[in-house]
Amino acid sequence: MNNLSFHITDIAGNSVRAGASDIEISIEEKVDRIMIRVSDDGCGMDKETLARVTNPFYTTRTTRKVGLGLPFLIQNAEQTGGTVSIQSEPGKGTIVTACFNASHIDCPPWGDLPETIALLISGNPEINLRFSYLSDDYSYAISTEAVREVMYGIPVSHPKVMLLLKEMISGNIGK
Repeated sequence: MNNLSFHITDIAGNSVRAGASDIEISIEEKVDRIMIRVSDDGCGMDKETLARVTNPFYTTRTTRKVGLGLPFLIQNAEQTGGTVSIQSEPGKGTIVTACFNASHIDCPPWGDLPETIALLISGNPEINLRFSYLSDDYSYAISTEAVREVMYGIPVSHPKVMLLLKEMISGNIGK
C-alpha cells in the first residue's frame, strides 16, 4: 500500500466486511502530524482475534491466506515515527487510529483522498459513512445521510453523484 488513501480503503473495507452500518473516517492533518481514525459499529473482535490481526499470516477472509492491510499500515506509520492503535469489542465495533510524522521522508503520499471518500460513500449506499477532515487551513464534514437529503431521490450510488462528491470533497479539503 503505497499511499494513505489505500490504507483508508482497506480499513473501511474491513468495516464493511464486519457488517458495519455506520463508519466514521476522521482525519486531522496538522503541521507535522497526520492522524487517520476509522471507527465502525461492526461485529468487533475478541481479545484473541485482536492480538492476531497484526500478523500478516492471519486473516478471516477465505479468499486468501494472508492479511497484509493492517501490518502494512503499522509498518508505514512506524517508519515515520508514528503509531497505530486498534481497539475493538465484540458486538460494539472497532476503532483503528494511525498517526504519521508528516515531514518524515518515508511518510506515504495521500493518493486521491477525495476520490477514495466519494467511492466509499457511493459504493456502499446502505452504510452511513461519515467523513471529517481538519487541518490548519480546512475543516469539512460530509455523510451519506446528508448527501441523501440533498439528492432528492437520486441514488447515492449514481455515477454522477460520485463525481459530484469527489469535486465537492476536493474543493473543501484543498486536495
